[in-house]
Amino acid sequence: MTKRDEEALFGNRFLTRAAPSETFPEEGMTATDAMRLVDVDLAMEGDPQRNLATFVTTWMEPEAQRLIAENLHRNFIDHAEYPISAEIEQRCVRMLADLFHAPGPTAGCRTQGSSEAIMLGALSLKWKWRERRQAAGLPADRPNLIFGGDVHVVWEKFCRYFDVEPRIVPLAEGKYTIGPQDVEPRLDENTIGVVAVLGTTFTGHKDDVVGIDALLRDVREKRDLDIPIHVDGASGAFVWPFLYPDSAWDFRLEQVRSINVSGHKYGLVYPGIGWLVFREESDLAKDLVFYENYLGKTDATFTLNFSTGASMVLAQYYNFVRLGRQGYTYIMKMMQQNARALADNLRDSGRFEVIGSDLEQLPLVAFRLAGEHTYDESDIAWQLSAERGWMVPAYTLPPDAERVKIMRALVKETMSREQIDRLGQDIADACRTLDDKGAVHDNERTQVKRGTGY
Repeated sequence: MTKRDEEALFGNRFLTRAAPSETFPEEGMTATDAMRLVDVDLAMEGDPQRNLATFVTTWMEPEAQRLIAENLHRNFIDHAEYPISAEIEQRCVRMLADLFHAPGPTAGCRTQGSSEAIMLGALSLKWKWRERRQAAGLPADRPNLIFGGDVHVVWEKFCRYFDVEPRIVPLAEGKYTIGPQDVEPRLDENTIGVVAVLGTTFTGHKDDVVGIDALLRDVREKRDLDIPIHVDGASGAFVWPFLYPDSAWDFRLEQVRSINVSGHKYGLVYPGIGWLVFREESDLAKDLVFYENYLGKTDATFTLNFSTGASMVLAQYYNFVRLGRQGYTYIMKMMQQNARALADNLRDSGRFEVIGSDLEQLPLVAFRLAGEHTYDESDIAWQLSAERGWMVPAYTLPPDAERVKIMRALVKETMSREQIDRLGQDIADACRTLDDKGAVHDNERTQVKRGTGY
């Protein structure tokens, strides 16, 4: 029997050979070998259920997974062949418009995630501003956009990619969101909009959307400047309607003209799916809509991407009809309850200061060391990962709060109270290890996994 025969009969040839990585392979392999090759590589990654850094959904019901698997071949953009997928997208848009208290008929679309939704929403802000300026016979060559240091990096990307001046409000220790007093001195006739964050990635809180809306209504009356708000609800727009239904941040506020939200975060769908919803149809700049007939019928497209799978749109609709308001409310409250239990555990240990748990917040715990120690939050994150496999990020806040380092644990739908208690115990154990050995050694720091994609 040859070696190749033995490999086929008893095992996997990549048990003793390196995996292809540098050159395109000359020969293929069996489907079983290919599957094993990828599986063995992935076995070395972290456990998604212990990844408390990511906002992205890591579990869905078996029925949803089946729906996804059975529709991976369906190209969403091909409305001529797949009109029901297109209709289900618009059902989701209408349901979100209702959830966000839109006053009437709206426009909106699915996107690859909130990054694409933000790019499209901000482009519409720029185009609508330019229309107003040109109609008044005024120059339209120096647009600016106001947002806080608490935003996702995609907002700075938009400004750089599409030639808009970013007017960024710096943060400060103890001040991790922005309000009208921060926005007012930065407003002028070239401001295309103000971005308000609902659920920051840093501490999980929201900007003062009510206060910013009141400011912009006053500016509209006194200075004849109609400056809209875009709410970046990537994380929070699937949380606030269920945990804080009486908190106004959405289309109940006059100057809120568009909202983005990530279905693959608290919308409870696997990546990648995002949504962009406008207050009214007129808030979408018509020049950004293209009409094409490549695929057999004329379709209107408002996207940065073209071909994309329909499966996550269908999975989002599955969640909407499966859970409804009652189900989403139950899941959000369950996560919030467990987050509060973890916050109490950390606070009662005497080692940590919990940040803003008495405010409206995402179901997470943001915390930092209290008092003086020979180690810092980054050391705890490494020790916790090394000892127990938990991925809890430690990071510094944006300017001018960069001296503040915090940790953040997202409490997911799949975390039980037993796991919450175990996490609290594991954090305490990691701290006791550091009490004995001091700060993490430089050799250990170099072992921290870093992304290689960019």
